[in-house]
Amino acid sequence: MKETFTAATVEEAKAKAAESFGVSEDKINFTVLEEPKKGLFGKLKGEAKIEAEFTAVSTETIAKTAPVQEAAEKTVAAETAAAEETAPAKAAEISEQDKAKADAAVNYIKAVLVQMGIENAEVTASPAESGINIEISGDGFYELIGKKGELLDALQYLSSLVCNKIDREYFRITTDCGGFRAKRKAQLERLAHKLANNVKKSGRTHALEPMNPYERRIIHAAVSEVEGVTSKSVGEDPFRKVVISSTEKRPYNGGYKGKGGKRGGNGRRGGGRPKPHYDITTSFEKNYKKPKPEDDMDLGSGVYGKIDF
Repeated sequence: MKETFTAATVEEAKAKAAESFGVSEDKINFTVLEEPKKGLFGKLKGEAKIEAEFTAVSTETIAKTAPVQEAAEKTVAAETAAAEETAPAKAAEISEQDKAKADAAVNYIKAVLVQMGIENAEVTASPAESGINIEISGDGFYELIGKKGELLDALQYLSSLVCNKIDREYFRITTDCGGFRAKRKAQLERLAHKLANNVKKSGRTHALEPMNPYERRIIHAAVSEVEGVTSKSVGEDPFRKVVISSTEKRPYNGGYKGKGGKRGGNGRRGGGRPKPHYDITTSFEKNYKKPKPEDDMDLGSGVYGKIDF
């Protein structure tokens, strides 16, 4: 089945075809014959014209292909189940070795929240790589974590000190509340991409505000995705920050123009009319400088010439 449809835009013509055939647009093959042209001030002139082709599937064909599709789905389900059985089981619980550290961190955070007056506080721990993730929730807690998560960072640092006093093996603690870490990461990535592109265009180095090591790693990773720029960390904690700079050499546009900017040949800014010259030489000086007849006489060789007595 093949028909031609016209409308103000190509999208409207496709919608007409889908409505006419009674199926969705992804099941129709479209060929754009004409598109409206842009006129003065961006106004469209003319109409869009498309050719739509749709092949209807008969009931008999559906009945024949249904058993085959069902068998294929069963095969895929069986293979998925077998793969799940052979795959190693993920750690669903915290190991006994790390349970003491996890309990110490959780209990410490709960005690701090109680002293802060946060009611109905819930602190739950889940296993993570080389440590645990601690999810904190409670009435009014999300509003207290700060724009940059200062409270989460403080609880993470202090609970890490508490639990790692048990033994010398490092145990990583990560605190979160309502997906704040993921939102903060996306925000920092957008910021890094924007600043990196600005540095690439202008060639000027840009320094960010001081950040913790976790946020600095996010900035470095995002900047590495932009060609022509590089990043490095400078300073010492807690004032250590990321500096983004360009790796492309920019052409030299000239040096120092002078204190008053560019000047013309007469020393005045931008050229202009020359300064009038006034002669202040006296009449005596003028007469003295005039050539005299004896200046042209040949007085002989030597310093004073030959003198006859």
